[in-house]
Amino acid sequence: MTIYDSIILGVIEGFTEFLPISSTGHMIVASKFMGIDQTSVTKAYEVIIQFAAILAVIFNYKEKFTLEKIELWKRVFLAFLPIGFVGFIFSHQIKELFSINIVAIMFIIGGIIFLIVEKFYIPNEEHLTDDVEAVTYKQSMWIGIAQVFALIPGTSRAGSTIIGALLVGMSRKASAEFSFLLAFPVMSAVTAHDIVKYYHDFSGANLEVLIVGFVVAFIVAYLTIKLFLAFLEKFTFVAFGVYRIIFGAFLLLVFN
Repeated sequence: MTIYDSIILGVIEGFTEFLPISSTGHMIVASKFMGIDQTSVTKAYEVIIQFAAILAVIFNYKEKFTLEKIELWKRVFLAFLPIGFVGFIFSHQIKELFSINIVAIMFIIGGIIFLIVEKFYIPNEEHLTDDVEAVTYKQSMWIGIAQVFALIPGTSRAGSTIIGALLVGMSRKASAEFSFLLAFPVMSAVTAHDIVKYYHDFSGANLEVLIVGFVVAFIVAYLTIKLFLAFLEKFTFVAFGVYRIIFGAFLLLVFN
């Protein structure tokens, strides 16, 4: 992997991780187009840029990472449990699902679901939860169950959690913010697992490539979170639904 590859993949990871368009799907497709093989060294690089994305959440929401917010984190942890349990039990079966066709199909399905949900979504209803700290345990559990679908490549962790949050009565902004915070335990667990599994490969990786990828992914992810929230103040998720459908159809045409 070259510095150029590191920058491109760092930008893709940072930009797509928190948007409802599947970072895993984009990374798989980008790697294929760029001719980057999925080696152990490549995996070490992915661990580094995932860690950068985690830090972007912490830096954006420093005030949430305190003992005063323990009630919020109880709800976030509750939402984490379903994907943690299912992902651990069925890890081998999940790995077998990784293919361009499945990614493409799930892009399209996810896009259609976004359009349907937005069609019937009423943003001005009084009962909507507009503050991420006001999310209930019941809402958290349903969001966690929705997040399990993210184990299917191309579905998008952010997409599944945001859809789940919208369906249980949260505002677009609160849905996105809860998705950001929920990324912390999910990605921390994945990163910790991968560090233990691939730690010996870090010595074989180009340190400069890892550093560049980390810095690029962190900066892009940090800015993307802020820009995404600003976007949602004026627009809906329709654009993401349309993009998913177009990108999924493109993948089916190109790789079939």
